[in-house]
Amino acid sequence: MQKFPESELIINKDGSVYHLSLQPRDIADTIITVGDPGRVHMVSSYFDRVDFEMNKREFITHTGTLKGKKITVISTGMGTDNIEILMTELDALVNIDLKKRQLKSRRKKLKIIRIGTSGAIQEDIPLGAHIRSDYGVGLDNLMNFYNLKYTEFEKKVAIELKASAHLSFMPYCVQSSEKLGEQFSDGFLPGNTVTSPGFYAPQGRKIRLSLRYPHLLDDLTFFHYNDFWLTNFEMETSAYYGLSRMLGHEMISLNAIVANRVTGKYSKNPNRVVNSLIKKVIDIL
Repeated sequence: MQKFPESELIINKDGSVYHLSLQPRDIADTIITVGDPGRVHMVSSYFDRVDFEMNKREFITHTGTLKGKKITVISTGMGTDNIEILMTELDALVNIDLKKRQLKSRRKKLKIIRIGTSGAIQEDIPLGAHIRSDYGVGLDNLMNFYNLKYTEFEKKVAIELKASAHLSFMPYCVQSSEKLGEQFSDGFLPGNTVTSPGFYAPQGRKIRLSLRYPHLLDDLTFFHYNDFWLTNFEMETSAYYGLSRMLGHEMISLNAIVANRVTGKYSKNPNRVVNSLIKKVIDIL
Protein backbone atom coordinates (compact mmCIF):
# COMPACT_ATOMS: atom_id res chain seq x y z
CA MET A 1 0.00 0.00 0.00
CA GLN A 2 1.22 3.48 -0.90
CA LYS A 3 2.91 5.37 1.91
CA PHE A 4 3.05 9.16 1.68
CA PRO A 5 6.57 10.59 2.24
CA GLU A 6 7.16 13.13 5.03
CA SER A 7 7.92 15.84 2.47
CA GLU A 8 4.58 15.33 0.65
CA LEU A 9 2.19 14.96 3.57
CA ILE A 10 3.67 17.10 6.33
CA ILE A 11 2.52 16.23 9.83
CA ASN A 12 3.23 18.47 12.82
CA LYS A 13 4.86 17.06 15.95
CA ASP A 14 1.51 16.87 17.72
CA GLY A 15 0.07 14.71 14.93
CA SER A 16 -1.90 17.50 13.25
CA VAL A 17 -1.90 18.33 9.53
CA TYR A 18 0.58 21.02 8.53
CA HIS A 19 -1.39 24.16 7.68
CA LEU A 20 -4.67 23.61 9.51
CA SER A 21 -3.07 22.27 12.72
CA LEU A 22 -6.01 19.91 13.13
CA GLN A 23 -6.23 16.27 14.12
CA PRO A 24 -8.99 13.91 12.96
CA ARG A 25 -10.95 14.26 16.21
CA ASP A 26 -11.07 18.05 15.78
CA ILE A 27 -13.51 18.20 12.86
CA ALA A 28 -17.08 17.12 12.18
CA ASP A 29 -18.45 15.44 9.06
CA THR A 30 -20.40 18.64 8.31
CA ILE A 31 -18.17 21.67 7.79
CA ILE A 32 -19.14 25.29 7.15
CA THR A 33 -16.42 27.37 5.53
CA VAL A 34 -16.05 31.15 5.45
CA GLY A 35 -13.36 33.26 3.83
CA ASP A 36 -12.96 35.92 6.50
CA PRO A 37 -11.53 34.62 9.81
CA GLY A 38 -13.68 37.21 11.57
CA ARG A 39 -16.82 35.41 10.40
CA VAL A 40 -15.99 32.17 12.22
CA HIS A 41 -17.38 33.54 15.48
CA MET A 42 -20.43 34.89 13.61
CA VAL A 43 -21.23 31.28 12.67
CA SER A 44 -20.22 29.52 15.89
CA SER A 45 -22.29 31.98 17.96
CA TYR A 46 -25.31 30.02 16.69
CA PHE A 47 -23.89 26.69 17.96
CA ASP A 48 -25.29 25.09 21.10
CA ARG A 49 -21.72 25.17 22.38
CA VAL A 50 -18.12 25.34 21.09
CA ASP A 51 -15.88 22.49 22.27
CA PHE A 52 -12.70 23.11 20.27
CA GLU A 53 -10.86 26.10 18.81
CA MET A 54 -7.70 26.35 16.71
CA ASN A 55 -6.08 29.50 15.32
CA LYS A 56 -3.42 28.93 12.64
CA ARG A 57 -2.62 31.53 10.00
CA GLU A 58 -5.88 32.39 8.23
CA PHE A 59 -7.34 28.99 9.13
CA ILE A 60 -9.47 29.54 12.24
CA THR A 61 -11.50 26.53 13.37
CA HIS A 62 -14.38 26.17 15.82
CA THR A 63 -16.00 22.78 16.40
CA GLY A 64 -19.02 22.27 18.59
CA THR A 65 -22.63 21.11 18.49
CA LEU A 66 -25.65 22.45 16.62
CA LYS A 67 -29.06 21.00 17.41
CA GLY A 68 -27.19 18.24 19.22
CA LYS A 69 -25.00 17.31 16.22
CA LYS A 70 -21.25 17.87 15.85
CA ILE A 71 -20.37 20.66 13.41
CA THR A 72 -17.27 22.60 12.36
CA VAL A 73 -16.77 26.09 10.97
CA ILE A 74 -13.39 27.02 9.51
CA SER A 75 -12.05 30.11 7.74
CA THR A 76 -10.03 29.78 4.56
CA GLY A 77 -8.77 33.21 3.63
CA MET A 78 -9.14 34.20 -0.02
CA GLY A 79 -8.24 32.43 -3.24
CA THR A 80 -8.22 29.01 -4.86
CA ASP A 81 -4.69 28.31 -3.58
CA ASN A 82 -6.01 28.39 -0.02
CA ILE A 83 -8.90 26.14 -1.00
CA GLU A 84 -6.47 23.55 -2.36
CA ILE A 85 -4.69 23.48 1.01
CA LEU A 86 -7.95 23.33 2.94
CA MET A 87 -9.57 20.57 0.89
CA THR A 88 -6.43 18.44 0.67
CA GLU A 89 -5.81 18.58 4.41
CA LEU A 90 -9.46 18.08 5.39
CA ASP A 91 -9.54 15.01 3.18
CA ALA A 92 -6.31 13.75 4.74
CA LEU A 93 -7.86 14.06 8.20
CA VAL A 94 -10.70 11.68 7.34
CA ASN A 95 -9.27 9.41 4.64
CA ILE A 96 -5.59 8.93 5.53
CA ASP A 97 -4.15 7.15 8.55
CA LEU A 98 -1.77 9.93 9.58
CA LYS A 99 0.36 7.67 11.77
CA LYS A 100 0.89 5.03 9.07
CA ARG A 101 0.80 7.64 6.25
CA GLN A 102 -1.48 5.36 4.25
CA LEU A 103 -4.96 5.59 2.75
CA LYS A 104 -7.70 4.11 4.89
CA SER A 105 -9.56 1.15 3.42
CA ARG A 106 -12.91 2.93 3.75
CA ARG A 107 -13.46 6.45 2.42
CA LYS A 108 -15.41 9.07 4.35
CA LYS A 109 -17.48 11.72 2.58
CA LEU A 110 -17.57 15.21 4.09
CA LYS A 111 -20.42 17.68 3.65
CA ILE A 112 -18.97 21.15 3.08
CA ILE A 113 -21.00 24.37 2.86
CA ARG A 114 -19.31 27.63 1.85
CA ILE A 115 -20.84 30.86 3.12
CA GLY A 116 -19.24 33.72 1.22
CA THR A 117 -19.70 37.23 -0.14
CA SER A 118 -19.99 37.96 -3.81
CA GLY A 119 -20.72 40.59 -6.44
CA ALA A 120 -23.58 40.12 -8.90
CA ILE A 121 -22.91 40.55 -12.61
CA GLN A 122 -26.56 40.62 -13.70
CA GLU A 123 -28.49 43.85 -13.25
CA ASP A 124 -31.64 42.15 -11.94
CA ILE A 125 -29.92 40.45 -8.98
CA PRO A 126 -30.60 42.68 -5.95
CA LEU A 127 -28.22 43.54 -3.15
CA GLY A 128 -28.94 41.26 -0.22
CA ALA A 129 -29.86 38.27 -2.40
CA HIS A 130 -28.52 34.79 -1.60
CA ILE A 131 -27.22 32.79 -4.56
CA ARG A 132 -26.69 29.04 -4.62
CA SER A 133 -23.87 28.24 -7.05
CA ASP A 134 -25.03 25.37 -9.24
CA TYR A 135 -21.81 25.63 -11.26
CA GLY A 136 -18.44 27.17 -10.61
CA VAL A 137 -16.63 28.65 -13.61
CA GLY A 138 -12.91 29.01 -12.96
CA LEU A 139 -10.75 31.74 -14.47
CA ASP A 140 -7.84 30.50 -12.32
CA ASN A 141 -5.39 27.80 -13.41
CA LEU A 142 -5.61 25.39 -10.45
CA MET A 143 -7.33 22.58 -12.32
CA ASN A 144 -4.57 22.59 -14.94
CA PHE A 145 -2.48 20.73 -12.36
CA TYR A 146 -5.08 17.98 -11.79
CA ASN A 147 -6.75 15.33 -13.91
CA LEU A 148 -10.29 16.51 -13.32
CA LYS A 149 -12.89 14.83 -15.51
CA TYR A 150 -15.53 17.14 -16.96
CA THR A 151 -18.93 16.41 -18.43
CA GLU A 152 -19.54 17.25 -22.06
CA PHE A 153 -21.73 20.16 -20.97
CA GLU A 154 -18.98 21.55 -18.72
CA LYS A 155 -16.44 21.26 -21.53
CA LYS A 156 -18.76 23.08 -23.93
CA VAL A 157 -19.38 25.95 -21.50
CA ALA A 158 -15.62 26.41 -21.06
CA ILE A 159 -14.95 26.37 -24.81
CA GLU A 160 -17.77 28.80 -25.58
CA LEU A 161 -16.72 31.18 -22.78
CA LYS A 162 -13.11 31.22 -23.95
CA ALA A 163 -14.21 32.22 -27.44
CA SER A 164 -16.89 34.68 -26.35
CA ALA A 165 -14.66 36.57 -23.87
CA HIS A 166 -11.57 36.34 -26.14
CA LEU A 167 -9.54 34.73 -23.35
CA SER A 168 -5.98 33.59 -24.00
CA PHE A 169 -6.48 30.66 -21.61
CA MET A 170 -9.08 27.93 -21.14
CA PRO A 171 -11.47 28.46 -18.23
CA TYR A 172 -13.16 25.47 -16.61
CA CYS A 173 -16.65 24.67 -15.40
CA VAL A 174 -17.68 22.26 -12.60
CA GLN A 175 -21.09 21.41 -11.17
CA SER A 176 -21.88 21.52 -7.46
CA SER A 177 -23.23 18.67 -5.35
CA GLU A 178 -26.77 18.04 -6.57
CA LYS A 179 -27.64 16.53 -3.18
CA LEU A 180 -26.67 19.69 -1.30
CA GLY A 181 -28.22 21.83 -4.03
CA GLU A 182 -31.57 20.23 -3.24
CA GLN A 183 -31.08 20.79 0.49
CA PHE A 184 -30.35 24.49 -0.07
CA SER A 185 -33.09 25.25 -2.60
CA ASP A 186 -35.70 27.30 -0.76
CA GLY A 187 -34.84 30.98 -0.42
CA PHE A 188 -31.85 30.88 -2.78
CA LEU A 189 -31.46 32.18 -6.32
CA PRO A 190 -29.87 29.51 -8.56
CA GLY A 191 -26.67 30.81 -10.12
CA ASN A 192 -23.47 30.04 -11.98
CA THR A 193 -20.52 31.61 -10.23
CA VAL A 194 -17.33 32.93 -11.78
CA THR A 195 -14.21 32.29 -9.69
CA SER A 196 -11.38 34.74 -10.33
CA PRO A 197 -7.69 34.51 -9.31
CA GLY A 198 -7.79 38.09 -8.01
CA PHE A 199 -10.10 40.89 -6.93
CA TYR A 200 -9.14 43.68 -9.31
CA ALA A 201 -8.09 42.99 -12.93
CA PRO A 202 -9.34 39.35 -12.92
CA GLN A 203 -12.79 40.74 -12.05
CA GLY A 204 -12.60 43.59 -14.56
CA ARG A 205 -11.75 46.33 -12.01
CA LYS A 206 -9.37 49.06 -13.14
CA ILE A 207 -7.66 51.25 -10.54
CA ARG A 208 -4.24 52.44 -11.78
CA LEU A 209 -3.09 49.56 -13.97
CA SER A 210 -4.38 48.92 -17.48
CA LEU A 211 -6.38 45.76 -18.13
CA ARG A 212 -5.53 43.06 -20.65
CA TYR A 213 -9.26 42.24 -20.85
CA PRO A 214 -10.92 45.68 -20.56
CA HIS A 215 -14.34 44.30 -21.56
CA LEU A 216 -14.23 41.28 -19.26
CA LEU A 217 -17.17 42.31 -17.07
CA ASP A 218 -19.43 42.94 -20.08
CA ASP A 219 -18.25 39.75 -21.77
CA LEU A 220 -19.14 37.69 -18.69
CA THR A 221 -22.43 39.50 -18.08
CA PHE A 222 -23.67 38.89 -21.62
CA PHE A 223 -22.22 35.41 -22.04
CA HIS A 224 -24.68 32.56 -22.21
CA TYR A 225 -24.70 29.03 -23.54
CA ASN A 226 -28.33 28.15 -24.25
CA ASP A 227 -30.01 29.06 -20.93
CA PHE A 228 -26.75 28.95 -18.92
CA TRP A 229 -25.91 32.48 -17.73
CA LEU A 230 -23.23 33.71 -15.32
CA THR A 231 -24.55 35.43 -12.20
CA ASN A 232 -21.78 36.50 -9.83
CA PHE A 233 -18.06 36.85 -9.07
CA GLU A 234 -15.98 35.51 -6.17
CA MET A 235 -12.62 33.79 -5.61
CA GLU A 236 -13.08 30.18 -4.38
CA THR A 237 -16.08 28.24 -5.71
CA SER A 238 -14.62 26.54 -8.79
CA ALA A 239 -11.71 25.10 -6.77
CA TYR A 240 -14.12 23.77 -4.15
CA TYR A 241 -16.19 22.02 -6.80
CA GLY A 242 -13.26 20.56 -8.72
CA LEU A 243 -11.47 19.24 -5.65
CA SER A 244 -14.69 17.94 -4.08
CA ARG A 245 -15.51 15.97 -7.21
CA MET A 246 -12.06 14.37 -7.34
CA LEU A 247 -11.91 13.66 -3.59
CA GLY A 248 -15.50 12.42 -3.34
CA HIS A 249 -17.01 15.03 -0.99
CA GLU A 250 -20.33 16.89 -1.14
CA MET A 251 -19.89 20.64 -1.61
CA ILE A 252 -22.14 23.66 -2.11
CA SER A 253 -21.21 27.35 -2.34
CA LEU A 254 -23.71 29.90 -1.03
CA ASN A 255 -23.18 33.59 -1.78
CA ALA A 256 -24.39 36.73 -0.03
CA ILE A 257 -24.66 39.45 -2.68
CA VAL A 258 -23.07 42.62 -1.27
CA ALA A 259 -22.38 44.38 -4.59
CA ASN A 260 -23.81 44.65 -8.07
CA ARG A 261 -21.08 45.24 -10.62
CA VAL A 262 -23.49 46.24 -13.39
CA THR A 263 -25.26 48.97 -11.41
CA GLY A 264 -22.12 49.94 -9.49
CA LYS A 265 -23.87 49.64 -6.13
CA TYR A 266 -22.49 48.26 -2.85
CA SER A 267 -24.48 47.23 0.21
CA LYS A 268 -24.72 49.80 2.99
CA ASN A 269 -24.74 46.98 5.56
CA PRO A 270 -22.82 43.98 4.18
CA ASN A 271 -22.54 42.35 7.62
CA ARG A 272 -26.32 42.19 7.86
CA VAL A 273 -26.47 40.48 4.45
CA VAL A 274 -23.85 37.93 5.49
CA ASN A 275 -25.45 37.30 8.86
CA SER A 276 -28.84 36.70 7.24
CA LEU A 277 -27.20 34.04 5.04
CA ILE A 278 -25.49 32.46 8.06
CA LYS A 279 -28.80 32.25 9.91
CA LYS A 280 -30.53 30.76 6.87
CA VAL A 281 -27.87 28.04 6.61
CA ILE A 282 -28.04 27.30 10.34
CA ASP A 283 -31.84 26.98 10.16
CA ILE A 284 -31.59 24.53 7.26
CA LEU A 285 -28.93 22.43 8.96
